[in-house]
Amino acid sequence: MKHTNNNHKKIKNKYIPTTEFYSQIIDSLQDYSIFTLDKEFNINSWNSGAKKIFGYEMDEIIGVPFEVIFTEEDKKNGIPKNEIETALKEGRAADNRWHITKDKSLFYAYGLIFPLISLESELLGYVKILRNLTERKQSEDAIKKYIRELEELNIHKESVLAILSHDLRSPLSTIIGTAGFLKENFHKMKPEAVQKMLDLLYRSSTYELDMLDYLVEWARIKYASDVFSPKKLKITEYINKVFENLKETALLETINLHNEVEANIFVFADGKMLISIFQNIVSNAINHTEKGGTITVSAKRMDDKIIVQIKDTGAGMSKKMIENLFTPQMATLLEARKKNKGAGIGLLLVKGFLEKNGGEIWVESVLGEGSSFYFSLPVEKPLHKIGSSEEMMFDESA
Repeated sequence: MKHTNNNHKKIKNKYIPTTEFYSQIIDSLQDYSIFTLDKEFNINSWNSGAKKIFGYEMDEIIGVPFEVIFTEEDKKNGIPKNEIETALKEGRAADNRWHITKDKSLFYAYGLIFPLISLESELLGYVKILRNLTERKQSEDAIKKYIRELEELNIHKESVLAILSHDLRSPLSTIIGTAGFLKENFHKMKPEAVQKMLDLLYRSSTYELDMLDYLVEWARIKYASDVFSPKKLKITEYINKVFENLKETALLETINLHNEVEANIFVFADGKMLISIFQNIVSNAINHTEKGGTITVSAKRMDDKIIVQIKDTGAGMSKKMIENLFTPQMATLLEARKKNKGAGIGLLLVKGFLEKNGGEIWVESVLGEGSSFYFSLPVEKPLHKIGSSEEMMFDESA
């Protein structure tokens, strides 16, 4: 037994790993970025895996604050500081997030940071470990996107069928019925009655064509992604175009149109879709505003988005109507109202366009006091899109 213990001691003394030995091991981990920070959170060591992943040479990165690897959004939200605080409080901090490289490209990584404590329990600094999971993230996102597209395809199919069954069949039935009556009774009808029926035929045919145009445009946004061409646009130019298009309609109703958007406000969006968004919402506001009313368009910047408000002094909506406003069911109800021809499918179209451009739409309204339609659009081209519902959390074994 004593002989065995002596051998054990000899082997132990002979193979004590050196600092260089551990350094070589860390440096050989090419798939992992491993680096340390001093107590002021500046980088003071950098392995070859970190160089490979981030693109910084050792002499470029030593002494640089470690927040350099975080996106602007994360820095603004205080993520680097939160990581340090959590590591000090709980002994470690782990997360999954996007990081930024030297050339400003993004990669998705599992990250771990923990305090580096001496034998005397003194804080020496911190160790940060990252593993690049971009390919896995992209594969997961591709699967999620495919599932979403299948779900949306089913929803859109039902929406289109609902619109076709109501919005196109009803006018066609009117046209066929009126034309049939004229065919059978034209010779014995008074000119005034004939004129009235011809007017009805014209209105119904025009409405039918409008509905077909809406459906074609809706199909374009949903299924013809190759025509999507976003760029930086000045909002006021598009509002002025829409106001010019709707000027005569507004004058007939003595409705005042006001553009209060500042000239230097830009959004990143598709121009044709932006025109359609304003056209549909303003046109809808005109239909719901009584003579002498006012429609005002304003906008303000909030973080990396522009929030546009289109406010009218019209009839307003109930809470139940607001909750169902952007659904095929509400589209059918709106189409059934005499003054709202095209409003239902138009609002569905607006919602689709905004979502395609990375925006949202919502409404505030009080019955008898008017409505405000709000929508958001990005200021710049988004670097990446990560919704809270889509973020993935990998365990450390990933």
